[in-house]
Amino acid sequence: MDNSRDNAPLAVALEHMTGPSRGSVTWLNSSTLDVTLDAGCFIHILEAQAGEPRKDLIARLHRVGDSYEIEATAGRSVWVNGNPITASHLKHGDTIEFGETGPLCRARFYTEHSPVRNTVSDILSDIGKYLRVSREPPVRRAIRAFSALFGRLSHETSILFRITVLIAILGFGLLAYQQQQLNKNLKQSIENTASQLDSVATAMVNAQKEALRPSDLSELRDNLEQRVLSNVTRLEELELLSKASSRIIAETSSAVAFLQGVYGFRENDGNRMLRQIVNPDGLPLFSPRGRPLLSLEGDGPLVELQFTGTGFVVGHEGVLITNRHVALPWEQSVAAGAIATKGVEPVMIKFIAYLPNETTGVPVELIQASESSDLAILRYEGGSEALLGLRLAENPPNSGDEVIVMGYPTGLRSMLAQSGVDFIYELQESKNTGFWSVASRLAEKGYIAPLASRGIVGQVTPTAIVYDAETTHGGSGGPVLDINGDVVAVNAAILPEYGGSNLGVPISKVRDLLEQAAIK
Repeated sequence: MDNSRDNAPLAVALEHMTGPSRGSVTWLNSSTLDVTLDAGCFIHILEAQAGEPRKDLIARLHRVGDSYEIEATAGRSVWVNGNPITASHLKHGDTIEFGETGPLCRARFYTEHSPVRNTVSDILSDIGKYLRVSREPPVRRAIRAFSALFGRLSHETSILFRITVLIAILGFGLLAYQQQQLNKNLKQSIENTASQLDSVATAMVNAQKEALRPSDLSELRDNLEQRVLSNVTRLEELELLSKASSRIIAETSSAVAFLQGVYGFRENDGNRMLRQIVNPDGLPLFSPRGRPLLSLEGDGPLVELQFTGTGFVVGHEGVLITNRHVALPWEQSVAAGAIATKGVEPVMIKFIAYLPNETTGVPVELIQASESSDLAILRYEGGSEALLGLRLAENPPNSGDEVIVMGYPTGLRSMLAQSGVDFIYELQESKNTGFWSVASRLAEKGYIAPLASRGIVGQVTPTAIVYDAETTHGGSGGPVLDINGDVVAVNAAILPEYGGSNLGVPISKVRDLLEQAAIK
């Protein structure tokens, strides 16, 4: 096998490390290119033209095999890896500085094995190289290096890395706070102990001076009995409430479905789907800003946008209730709205539901979506024939009533968090962590199960139920149950600016939509 051929560059680019173009990339694709530098230190790289040299020409790039040779213009200064040059053959990672105060660039050679993202070691190596070769004053160089390091770690690393760093910072902060509270509590405990000892000593002296009378003992016994009886009653009420919540969750969870889907974009007047543009080797192409190039032509991968949500079974006709923004996810997507203006329309590619205790997902389709409320009706095929739908409450709840919200907040992540270390390890070993395969594996192992949270109703209006049960994205479309297990609302929106309050669509709106769709 010819490894040298496999490692041959598919593309060459200059990555701008400093200057007005910092953070952008210029792709090199012509045999000869002119590099000009204007008074604002802005680099222009254009295809060379016959005739007089361009104004402000500082260097010229000549294609040599799979690389480029840089040639400095007479009388102009160019440095490669910190050394002045008149001509130099570029290699991957070379740093190029244009002019005495000009910007710094880096040569990048992309092969089919090049990583999609820069690793942390790559970023640290780049910053180190900048500190070594830059000729700026030390203080300015250090400030720019720190700014670049923070910016690149914030934007170029993976989301998982950023989350890990954030969790670590929060963990250290929490540890420091806990230590401070521990010291404070220890000090308070010592002071309380001294005070308690002093009180005990005082009480002993008083007891020696005055003995208790029989009537005093009787009164004290009666008070203690009343307190014990009151505490027993409260514990019994709490136990009954806890058992009721556990019973409701156990009885209703099997009817709460995890919804998973993907949609794409089709041309308005045809059947062609929006796809990514690929090179002859089948690799996706990107713009200089790192965005994938899209087109209705070709046979590249489809443009697909993934989403998850929650729904619940009603009746006996294989019907699910969810939010309109779950059934029609592109209506609230900024990205989908921008693409839809370019002569294409969103279409559902795949939409399935996973019911607890079922090992496979079932296809779902939209029957009807409300035009006035955030509600939609889906029909599913297959699943357990004995599955009973949830009961719909006859009356709305009252302010102060307790409710239970069921759903799949954060989608796959919450179920993975509950699946345990062994299951995560199996996924890592299989290296099959795709959007669909993870959900399928979770279902096979019996890990598809909704989360439940309790809260209190804060406000009831004809158009919304406000409650404080904890939930987040992915829980949209889940049922809001009263203490009898009846659905009083459909979870729809989060209001973090109001202390974590959430909005639900009243069950009366669900009844109206079912009546419009002629579903009992």
